[in-house]
Amino acid sequence: MASKKNFVLRIDDSTYEALEKWAADEFRSVNGQLEWIIARALKEAGRTPKERQAPPPKKDGGMN
Repeated sequence: MASKKNFVLRIDDSTYEALEKWAADEFRSVNGQLEWIIARALKEAGRTPKERQAPPPKKDGGMN
């Protein structure tokens, strides 16, 4: 699982309240809702980070 970074976000009360209601409507936490919004925005902008791909298996079938 990828590690997560912590950061401070300052938003006004009315924006937070709207975000809190939206999150509750979709059964998410405010943090989860923000993660979903950011992921969607990145995808729509074509800026989704590339996922790491596992290396191909070795041809000899060995473990190392």
